[in-house]
Amino acid sequence: MFRERSQACGLSMELKLPAKPYVLEVDADRLQQLFSNLLENTMRYTAAGGGVQISLIPTPKVLTIDFFDTGPGVAPEHLPRLFERFYRGDASRNRAYGGAGLGLAICRNIVEAHGGQISAMPSPLGGLWLIIHLPYGH
Repeated sequence: MFRERSQACGLSMELKLPAKPYVLEVDADRLQQLFSNLLENTMRYTAAGGGVQISLIPTPKVLTIDFFDTGPGVAPEHLPRLFERFYRGDASRNRAYGGAGLGLAICRNIVEAHGGQISAMPSPLGGLWLIIHLPYGH
């Protein structure tokens, strides 16, 4: 869904999935909204020439989904507040683009409604690293 748009923005997109499929009992529409919001942020705030890597890492009871982008990054002091409604504290990611500051708050609500957690850290690629943990049954 976002591959063409990422190319138009000058961004690469890499998806790393395990060979075995994993089944989650989720609200598919809400998970679609979660991933759309996260990818929308990447398209909006990642500088041309950069990209995003998305990986799925299974453990016995939790699926971890990592979104790494290349930046610009978010200052460490802003990371704990990224998921608050209306919070837009880092000018390096706000750039000329706006938004109401609701996208990541909505993402947190969706993840938590599914019994999971979402957090943010500096990405090893230079931007933002969003980590989603979703519980699942075998």
